[in-house]
Formats: sequence, structure tokens, C-alpha cells
Amino acid sequence: MMNEAKILLIGGSGFIGQKIASGLSALGHSVLLPTRKAAYAKELWVLPKLQVIEANIHDPAVLADMCQRLGPGGVVINLVGILHDKTGSPYGPGFLKNHVELTKKIIAAMGAANLKRYIHMSALGASSSGASMYQRSKGDAENLVKASDLDWTIFRPSVVFGENDKFINLFASLQKFAPVLPLGGAAVKFQPVYVSDVAQAFVKSISMSETIGRVFDLAGPRVYTLAELVNFAGMVGGRKSMIIPLPKPLAYLQAGLLEMMPGPTLMSRDNLASMSEDNVLPAGAENALEKVFGINPQALNVLIK
Repeated sequence: MMNEAKILLIGGSGFIGQKIASGLSALGHSVLLPTRKAAYAKELWVLPKLQVIEANIHDPAVLADMCQRLGPGGVVINLVGILHDKTGSPYGPGFLKNHVELTKKIIAAMGAANLKRYIHMSALGASSSGASMYQRSKGDAENLVKASDLDWTIFRPSVVFGENDKFINLFASLQKFAPVLPLGGAAVKFQPVYVSDVAQAFVKSISMSETIGRVFDLAGPRVYTLAELVNFAGMVGGRKSMIIPLPKPLAYLQAGLLEMMPGPTLMSRDNLASMSEDNVLPAGAENALEKVFGINPQALNVLIK
């Protein structure tokens, strides 16, 4: 049993964050979870020793106060991330604000409060020289963390799936209304990782000193093409569309049109840039979930009831 800790869970009201919050609470940790609106985390209100507060996490004074409230030995977990943004150089204003500037502010707030333990959510493929704005902003954030004097751990998952994800469920919903689905990047490979496995790795890392100063790629047990993932989503949703792979020029045209449509963005031109390389573990790499954290990674079929 690990020692109980006071933890600031930034981005904890999201899909992955709620799983991590539940895992932390189950182990008796005290969790401070800031969010723009308390209702975003209403499923977590009943958890013991978890406090949801409405706060602007981008305000340095707010971050400083929350870090001070943790006291000695406090832990900060940063899960904040966005997938889509406007064009910028080297990345758009949303990526700059949420990935880079927020990380910089957290590091400063932790330093002022004399906190050391920091756990950071990045992404598989993150690189300051990456093909997409998303990858470059995530890579620059990683570099800020590595250059700090914090006791940091960085996690880099492939696409994360689960019962309430925005990936499988979005493609499942789309196929209920589209008998034919033109798809850009159909042959790109992913190694999807189950949300509960990611959450376990975060929770376990808090008490594992051997994870300090290390970067962990997280992935599931099987590689799929995007077309295979979309087919799986159709099966889960009860209706599969005929997939028509698009050549790159048409894929970028389709993505540009999808960016302008109302509602959740299914695909953006920056997403396609991210898919210029497969999103899988490097050849010959060991799966950290198994080798480091003792977790047996679950495959997509865990979603089949």
C-alpha cells in the first residue's frame, strides 16, 4: 500500500482524468481537481477525499495557490490536452496555451511551492520537429519538463480507447448515418491503449521512484490500421459502413471541409499531418505497461459486451 498523498489533478474532469481520479481516491489519496465548471466532474463528486473546485488553471496565481495548498510531498498531475487548433507557426494559439504555456506555468508554480513530484501526459509521436502542430507542441512541452529540476515522469500513450471515448464512439455514431465512409489515412497504423490501463500506470507511478526522469510509451497489445479501427467502431455501434480510402490530396480536402462543419471535429488537416507516421511502439520496444507497471494491456474486444 502506497503512502497517502495530496494530489493536484489538472485536467481531471476529462475522459482519462476521471479514471485516474477514481483510482487515486480508491487508494486513499486526497485529490484537488480544478475545472472550469464543477458540473464537468459531477460523476466524481461522490468520491471520498476528492474536492472539485471551479478555477482558471491558466491563471498563474490560481496555480500557485493550488500548489501551496498541497503542502510538502504534494504531487501534481497534468493531463491537459487538445486535439484541434487553428493554424499557427510552429503551432496554433490553442496548442501554445494548453500544451506549452500551461506546462511552463505549472513548473513555475511547483517551484514556488517547493514541490517536486510531477507526472505529465504527452502523446506517442510527440516531437519538437514533428510533422504536425499537435506533435510539435507536445514535444516542446516535454522539453520544458525535462529541463526542469522536478522529479518528473512523462507518459506518451497511443490513441486511448474506452467505453466513453471520443474516438470509437464518434466513428460508431457516424456510421449509423453514412453507408459509405470516405476515409483519409485509412492505412495508418495505431496501437490503441485502454483507458483503465493508462490510469493504472499514472496512479502506480506516484510511488515508484524508479519512474522518475523517465519517459514511457503506452500502447495496447495489438496494432490496427485506421480502417480496421473504424470497422471495429461500426461493429460496436451495430452498423458498419463501406470504407473508401482516400488518396492524400483528397484526404486533406476532406479534412479541411470537416474542420468547418459544426459539432465535434472528426478529422483535421493537422490530424492527417500527425498520421504521416504510424502511431505504434518503436520496433523491438518493450511494452512499459507490462514490463514496468505489471499491467496486462487490454485489447479492443474489452468493449464488446
